[in-house]
Amino acid sequence: MSHMLEAVGLNKRFGAVVAAADINICIGRGERVSLIGSNGAGKTTFVNMVTGYLKPDTGTITLDGTDITPLQPRAITQSGVARSFQIPQLFGQLSVMDNMLVANACHDRHLSFFQSAQRREARDRAEGLLERFRLLEHRQRRVSELPGGVRKLLDIAMALTTAPKLLLLDEPTSGVSADEKFPMMETIMTALDKQGEARETTVLFVEHDMDIVDRYADRVIAFYSGRIIADDKPAAALAADDVRRYVTGELQQEA
Repeated sequence: MSHMLEAVGLNKRFGAVVAAADINICIGRGERVSLIGSNGAGKTTFVNMVTGYLKPDTGTITLDGTDITPLQPRAITQSGVARSFQIPQLFGQLSVMDNMLVANACHDRHLSFFQSAQRREARDRAEGLLERFRLLEHRQRRVSELPGGVRKLLDIAMALTTAPKLLLLDEPTSGVSADEKFPMMETIMTALDKQGEARETTVLFVEHDMDIVDRYADRVIAFYSGRIIADDKPAAALAADDVRRYVTGELQQEA
């Protein structure tokens, strides 16, 4: 499996706080990798360095063999990195379809929103993504009227308008009820995999729900205090003593 993302020797400090300490990660093309850890463990710092919103003090980040470390966030997006957020970044007064067309226009430097709205291929692409995320029935609804889970799905669908090589999902099931989280994650993962074809998009998702991690990740990378304390298949990573001590808290509960 060839590497889609490689981070070598990443270090980042904020004064006396170590946010990343010698982070080395290789992620293969098409992998589904979950980043876990308590708040402040270093997950978000790593994601922000990959997307260019933070620059490492030392180290390099390569995407599909190209060094993206010095690039600004927009250039990194244009290189093939997309991101959704824990709190969806949407235009509440616009319809679902218009949000998709805005996303398309933002990523296509040759189009304005109005040009995107008038182009049949842009609308067809938007409708195709909405269908994959089971959002087609909502396409004319105003986003402010949508329930939280639907907004999250729309945020991810908008991120995919660029057909990214690497997709970063920030807590995709947070704020979703217990009986909705598995169907929602199933919708996301099914939408990301084109039926009958090899995986085209590499996915990193930050998640605090270990049931979701265990079911949907090919691999788990656990952070603690700016360091990686486990990097393995879900069963092995979640059973590691440091993960049980610092992430899930199981060892303290047993003591």
